[in-house]
Amino acid sequence: MIYSEDEHLMISGIQHFVFCRRQWALIHIEQQWEENLLTADGRIIHENVHDSGFHEKRKDIIYTRGMAVASPTLGVSGECDLVEFHKSDKGVPIFRYGGTFDVIPVEYKRGKAKEDESDIMQLTVQAMCLEEMLCCDIPYGFLYYNETHHREKIILDDVKKQKAVKILHEMHDLRQKGYTPKAKRTKSCNACSLKEICLPALEKSKNVADYISKYMEDF
Repeated sequence: MIYSEDEHLMISGIQHFVFCRRQWALIHIEQQWEENLLTADGRIIHENVHDSGFHEKRKDIIYTRGMAVASPTLGVSGECDLVEFHKSDKGVPIFRYGGTFDVIPVEYKRGKAKEDESDIMQLTVQAMCLEEMLCCDIPYGFLYYNETHHREKIILDDVKKQKAVKILHEMHDLRQKGYTPKAKRTKSCNACSLKEICLPALEKSKNVADYISKYMEDF
């Protein structure tokens, strides 16, 4: 299947989806958003990293920031924080610089490595877009965490790529239906910027006296 540009999902959305399907739907289907300290910190990190005009060559490595990527077959588009092109005899040709290069995506994240695969899936989809655009294979990429100042090498094998495809199919299906999954409270809800909108902790049922008392206060 080939998706039109109007049907494209944001690549960054898969990170929201893996973290919480409801959070993703509130943001990407209902267009709701609230910022907290965590999201503000992450936004600042990406603003510092993203510079679509930045291209630099150091020895045998080319650094490109804010590179636009897309995949009509996956129905996604977005930007890579950083793509490194390492000179290699078996890489893809880049005529501007001469020679062939291996393609390595690098995604910047706040904090430290997460317990779930939300960041890994985002990096995986970025790599799959680059593979489709440049007709190459990308066996690994990196996640850089600002708290630890450490790059974590992520092997991008077929298992991860197949999982990403399955998740994207579910995302497309939910958006087509316009369906927002119901709230399911987890320990992650406390750090979510949308907790006041989502209301994962539903109020306990009130008795009749409490209801009447609250009703009378409104008069």
